Order: sequence, then C-alpha cells, then structure tokens
Amino acid sequence: MKTDSLKEQLRRTTRRDLWLTVAPAALIIGIAFAVTFYFVKPAPPMKLVLATAQDEGGFRYFAKKYQESLARHGVTVEIQQTKGSVTSVEHLSGEQADVAFVQSGTADEKKAPGIVSLGSLSYVPLWVFYRGEPIDDVLGLKGKRIAIGDAESGTHALARTLLSVNGADQAPTELLPLGRDAAIEQLKKGQLDAVFIVAPAEAPAIQKLAVEPGVRLMSFARGEAYVRRYPYLSKLVLPRGVFNFAADIPERDVVLLAPTANLVARDSLHPALAYLLMRTASEIHGSAGLLDRSGEFPAPLETGFPLSSEARRYYQAGIPLLQRYLPFWAANLVDRLWVMLVPIIAVVVPLGRAVPALYLWRVRSRIFRWYARLKEIELQLEENPGREMLEDMMKRLEEAERAVNRIPVPLAYAENLYFFREHIDVVRRRLSRRLSGAPESRELVVAQVTAS
Repeated sequence: MKTDSLKEQLRRTTRRDLWLTVAPAALIIGIAFAVTFYFVKPAPPMKLVLATAQDEGGFRYFAKKYQESLARHGVTVEIQQTKGSVTSVEHLSGEQADVAFVQSGTADEKKAPGIVSLGSLSYVPLWVFYRGEPIDDVLGLKGKRIAIGDAESGTHALARTLLSVNGADQAPTELLPLGRDAAIEQLKKGQLDAVFIVAPAEAPAIQKLAVEPGVRLMSFARGEAYVRRYPYLSKLVLPRGVFNFAADIPERDVVLLAPTANLVARDSLHPALAYLLMRTASEIHGSAGLLDRSGEFPAPLETGFPLSSEARRYYQAGIPLLQRYLPFWAANLVDRLWVMLVPIIAVVVPLGRAVPALYLWRVRSRIFRWYARLKEIELQLEENPGREMLEDMMKRLEEAERAVNRIPVPLAYAENLYFFREHIDVVRRRLSRRLSGAPESRELVVAQVTAS
C-alpha cells in the first residue's frame, strides 16, 4: 500500500512538473504562431470576374484565351460583358469585377481610385476611315458626319479627345455614337463621312475596309505631336503593302495613333493571381503581330493607372521562382507557409532545448535544497562540537535522508537522489568517527552539485 501511495505521488508530481514546464512553452509557441498567422497571406480565390467590352480592341477574343489558360491552373474565369472600357472601369470601381481589359486613356486613378495596372498587352490602333478628298489629320473632319463609337466605349472617349483638341467637335460637325458594325455599314453605303475604330491590325473588319472602294485610311501627319501631348498614345507606322502585297494595300506607309489594350485590376487582387495573370499575358501576347515585335508585350507602358507592386517586380525579375517550377496551387501553398518557419526557428527550436532543461531543474531543485542542510552540518562539524551536538547533527542528518528518500523522482533522474545519499554517507562517516572518538582521517567532501 505504501509503495502504491508513493507511485501515485510520483505520478502526480510528474504531471505537475510537466504542466509547469510545458504549459508556458506551449502558450508562447501558440502566441508566436497566432502572430505569424496574422501575417500569412490568405489563399487566393479560385474564381475571377473579367470585365471586357465585346467590340473593342479584340478584347472578347483575348478574354476567351485567358479563360482557357487560367482553367488549366484551376482558376475559373467568368467573363462579364460591358458596353465599353468606361463601363469596365466602373465595374472594377464598384467591385463587380476583379480584372478588366481597358483601353488606355479611358480613365485614370483620379477618376477611378483603387485600380492598378498589370501592364499593357498590345497596341490597338485608332483607324479613321473616311470618304472624300485626302486629308492628313482629324482637323480635316470639321463639318462631317462622324461615327465615334458607343458612348461608353474607349473609342468614343479617344475620338472626343482628338476632335475636341482640334476644335472639330462643334457644329456643323455631327458626332454619332454608333457601334462598330453599324458604323461600317453606313460608311460603305455613303451615309457617313468618317468612322473612328479602335481595333487590332489583324481584325478582319479593318482589312476589309482597307480595300473598300471609295474609302480612305487617314495617316496622321502630326502623329508625333499627339503622342507628346497624350502619353498613353503611341505613334506607329503601318507599312505599305502589309495587308496585301499583290494588291499593294495600303498603297503607302500610314502613320497611326495607337492606345494600348491594358489589363487592370482592383488593388485588392491577390498577389498570386496577379502573377498568374501576368504569366498568362506573356504567353498570349508575347508573339509578334503586324504592329508588335516579338516579346514587346506585355509591358509597363502608360495606362493612366499606377503599376501594381507585383507588376513592377514581374517586369524587373520575371516569373516568381516558385511559379516557375511548381504548379500554381503548390507554389501558392509554399509561398504562404514559408513564413511559418519564423516561429519554428525563433521560438520552437530554442524552447525545445529549454523545456527539458527546465524540467530537469525542477526535479533536481527538490533535492538540491537539502544540500543547504548538509552543508550546515558539515560546517558545524569543523567547529569541534561536543557529543550532545554531534548526536543532534546525526539526528538531523538522518531526518534529511528520510525526507529526501520520500521525494518522488522519475527513474530517468534517479541518479541525482543517489548522488545525494552518497554525500550523506560521507558526512555520516565523519560524524560516526567523532562520536566513537576515533581519529578522523583527512578526506575531501564533495557536497556541491551544480544545476547543469
């Protein structure tokens, strides 16, 4: 029964020691991980809403390409049709969409804060087709009937800007907000004098209009002046004969003004998705075209919106290392969890070493405090006490030994208990010699034990 009682006492003491050493360490580790989790980036959503105009800059075609490419990475793209770049920007501002294709010059960060650019994707030239005598600038369109695109389109905004700066937007000039297809049909029938179209050079509608009898393509003689005034425009040269070598179409080099097609997003877009979108843009828009050189796009050109921090790093350093070698989901997982190494290295590893040492100290401390009693007896022994005091010292020594023997000590640390008993025997032998009156031999008493 007594043995069982000692075993139970040992179990209770061991549990208490473990709690007193492990619990504070666990609390510190928990706090460290909680603080770290605060800085861990959340997982990216696996669905994106892409706003794009149907008849602008080939955006509908590119939207399908992005949808197919991102699906291979497990990201679903919902294409949201809009009336034009102006509406697409509004959808972003109203958080109805995550990303959008927009034409440069449509809006800027002052009109639509909270939107950032992921880069320009391609040139989408402004084509001005007209009937009548040759003219070399929109200045010659005064007094004409002109189709300038839907009211919410980027084409409409750009046409308004160019006509206004030349004073060609006032009566008797008639500006008609017609869609592209309707405007082309009316120009062919002679019901319009000119149309403004923003589209890639590869667009079939552009190449068909270029060979339409009686329809001319305007070459901007003051192209350099426009790009100096409006940084979101570029001056391009459409080479002679590029549409049709045999028919020599166009029959001369044509100077074009070109805004860019741009990928813009809300500034809250998850960084992992931003990198994935730019990687996709490089795959889709990196090849050469009639007006684009290979590798020219995507590029951090002027769009009216600030370049996102992810886009800046992408254009400086390329695809992030993890996304080069790992699938999107795996790269994102590793990128999110690497920060968990901080508490492991800074907290868990040191505590992993400290907790066993602290537990050992607690076990030893219950024995070590009896060394003060042992040392006290030994010092008194040096003072040549009388027989009565020697008997009292022997009694105290026996009491100390019995008390220490009752201390519950795990088996792994039992050597500390036996060391103490050996030291008691050394002092007991000295006391016994004094009590028997035998001469005491000179011996070294080791009664100090360090806590290490």
